[in-house]
Amino acid sequence: MQLTPLQHLFPTAAATTTAAATPKDNTKNTISIILATAFFALLFLITLSSSSTSSSFSITSSSALTRPDPRLFPAHQSPFAKIPSDPTPPSIAYLISGSKGDSGRVLRLLYATYHPKNLYLLHLDLFAPQAERDRLAITVQSVPIFRAAQNVNVIGKADFAYSKGSSAISATLHGAAILLKLSKNWDWFVNLGAGDYPLVTQDDLLHIFSYLPKDFNFVNHTSYIGWRESKRLKPIIVDPGLYLSQKTQMFYATQKRELPNAFRLFTGSSFSILSRNFMEHCILAADNLPRILLMYFSNTPSSLSNYFPTVLCNCRQFSKTIINHNLQYLAFEKSPSRQVPHTLNSSEFDSMIRSGAAFATEFRFDDSVLDRIDQEILGRKPGHVVPGGWCLDGEPGNVTCSVWGDADVLRPGPATARLEELMLKLLSNGEYRSRQCIVE
Repeated sequence: MQLTPLQHLFPTAAATTTAAATPKDNTKNTISIILATAFFALLFLITLSSSSTSSSFSITSSSALTRPDPRLFPAHQSPFAKIPSDPTPPSIAYLISGSKGDSGRVLRLLYATYHPKNLYLLHLDLFAPQAERDRLAITVQSVPIFRAAQNVNVIGKADFAYSKGSSAISATLHGAAILLKLSKNWDWFVNLGAGDYPLVTQDDLLHIFSYLPKDFNFVNHTSYIGWRESKRLKPIIVDPGLYLSQKTQMFYATQKRELPNAFRLFTGSSFSILSRNFMEHCILAADNLPRILLMYFSNTPSSLSNYFPTVLCNCRQFSKTIINHNLQYLAFEKSPSRQVPHTLNSSEFDSMIRSGAAFATEFRFDDSVLDRIDQEILGRKPGHVVPGGWCLDGEPGNVTCSVWGDADVLRPGPATARLEELMLKLLSNGEYRSRQCIVE
């Protein structure tokens, strides 16, 4: 299958924050100490991964394969490079996160998004007991294709991730840092939660992405702050996930702070698809901007939805790589003051599919609409991965994928056309240039 429109579009595939005023009394001194301490705690948690990845359970053991199965990656074994008729498929690094009781949902999401070319890191936060984390790792070890491809890992030393605090940024960057160290070969980073689910197969997604520049970042963003100024940007909080090993309440300071004037704030959603180059910039680059913004957002509510859009739009190197759409379907309930996302169900199945989105959120545990997505979109049976071009026995009626072939061979399905249509809409006629980091 050829994507002529996408081939035509892409023939080849230090500022300082002024948020805190000069201390004039003991109260402001206390606030400054809280801000600085939170930043260094956040930075310390992120950099833990740079010294070692021993905190991750690998799916392989001492008796397992030392290299990926050559049937899945024959090009790695042959001295003769093949000449592909289509662009070489990219690789996506997935961080799949959950909490207490979410191991089943995380495993189902892994099956639904699995492809041998991708890399997966599973994280159950510290709200989940260690026994649940161990059971997830053992289950992953028992799946033959995961052992053969050696591309699924489970974090053994978990982080806290309070959704309303900055520990969510810490957990995300920590996971991305581990993925950067595990492999040099992935191209995009996707952070999925237990309530997310794909609306396309990985063959569909990799086929479309093989025609795109690898520096694209898919992030919902806007500079219009509105109600978020008083609710999410001016309040000062202390996120216990950065300091404590036990669950406790979030601490809110009575004081508020002014918005910065050294950089422009942007907000968006917590889900995004980010390029490897950008993730390396946030974690490893000498540029001080990502760390300045970490310091600012370390005591800000719901900071994950603000951090990546703000870094992207304040960095000249990346501001022109951002697409103002995260390829995720999200439905809202109208409230008097603002839009509130609601849980998806079978009544919205047709709307989800027509959207052309690659992912959707938020789903209830084992909702019947997930079974319908498996049957009608992904072609997946319970307890099995989604069949693809690498799965030689993945024809209708036999989707066990017990016989493996070349992982570079893709077999896109009908969802490819819907995703292509959305992509062309986002990229054609200067649409994406006109919506990049606009100051409103």
